[in-house]
Amino acid sequence: MGNLTVAKVRNAKHSGRTRFHERISDGGTLFLQLAPTGAKCWVQVVQVRGRRHTVGLGGYPLTSLQEAREAAFEIRKAARRGIPPKKGGGRKPGQPTFEEAAAEVVGVQAKTWKVGSKSEAQWRSSLAAYAHPIIGHMRVADVTSADVVAVLRPIWVTKRETARRVKHRIGKVMDWAVVHGHRPDNPCQGVEAALPRVGTAPRHHRALPYADVPAAIAVVRASAAWAGTKLAFQFMVLTAARSGEVRLATWDEVDMDAGVWTVPAARMKMGREHRVPLSGGALDVLAAARELGTDWVFPSARGKVISDATVGKLLRQHGIDAVPHGFRSSFRDWGAERTDFPSEALEAALAHSVRNAVEAAYARTDHFERRRALMDAWAEYVTA
Repeated sequence: MGNLTVAKVRNAKHSGRTRFHERISDGGTLFLQLAPTGAKCWVQVVQVRGRRHTVGLGGYPLTSLQEAREAAFEIRKAARRGIPPKKGGGRKPGQPTFEEAAAEVVGVQAKTWKVGSKSEAQWRSSLAAYAHPIIGHMRVADVTSADVVAVLRPIWVTKRETARRVKHRIGKVMDWAVVHGHRPDNPCQGVEAALPRVGTAPRHHRALPYADVPAAIAVVRASAAWAGTKLAFQFMVLTAARSGEVRLATWDEVDMDAGVWTVPAARMKMGREHRVPLSGGALDVLAAARELGTDWVFPSARGKVISDATVGKLLRQHGIDAVPHGFRSSFRDWGAERTDFPSEALEAALAHSVRNAVEAAYARTDHFERRRALMDAWAEYVTA
């Protein structure tokens, strides 16, 4: 009847000794495949006319041991007659596996991602960790909604944000498959109905009350950290810019005489060039940064780009309970509660887009002159 039992299948776990999936044999061509993430699925390995075929039979527990055995038995009977299985290694030329399709999609998407973006690495690592062990070997035409659920179920509750991103990325791969004629529909649609209902609370970046920002700047200034890191933090706060925009800043973007820093569209989240009026305090920071003598405005100690973790580490080391992005929230709260500047100017300073389509059609100004006065007032407040 086989080596596996219902209890063995239920209790089977990945050993954790490798990043790759492991398999437990049912005594013939059927295997229970265990992923490092905790996911389980059924895989059958058969030979037809001297050629090896690997077939995905669905995820556990949606596909039970008995159902997997029945499906494997039918495939074995067909294999004896020389008929290859419909799934897995017996795919027709031009019909990619999910893993092959995912690589194609990432390659296409990567051309649109911004310089310095971590998106490509995140796409590849998340799909490799959660999707490929279960559906990577399956051709995209054969992936079902049940297979997608098998990928998501182990992390749907415990790693909610990761699961959401994995679902989104699988969906993008399946959209690609539909467009290229490999399948008629996207199996990601409606899978939430087969997954536990999980309430989601909004998550915000840790931020300081704006009244605590001057003290944070003073602490960083007095620290023994590398000058480039300290100056980058100060400039980030004074300009209310994103960390990545500051870390990758080069001197050809800065006009000291005009007091303007122009961030190119390729580095902006919204994909539009962003002009930043420089306050006296920001210009002082830039003058100090000039002494570091590299093409990067705020280089690392080795003259390279500061890593995305450096500023956050600096804050943690000095007991500042905020993440770099949180200082944009501090600036926004200060502007709303302590000034009379219009919200349009505050949003423009943060390079936020106008959400209402009608308003966006008429919002042709970037409020630059108003923002110059705004940033002067912010610099005076945080450096007083």
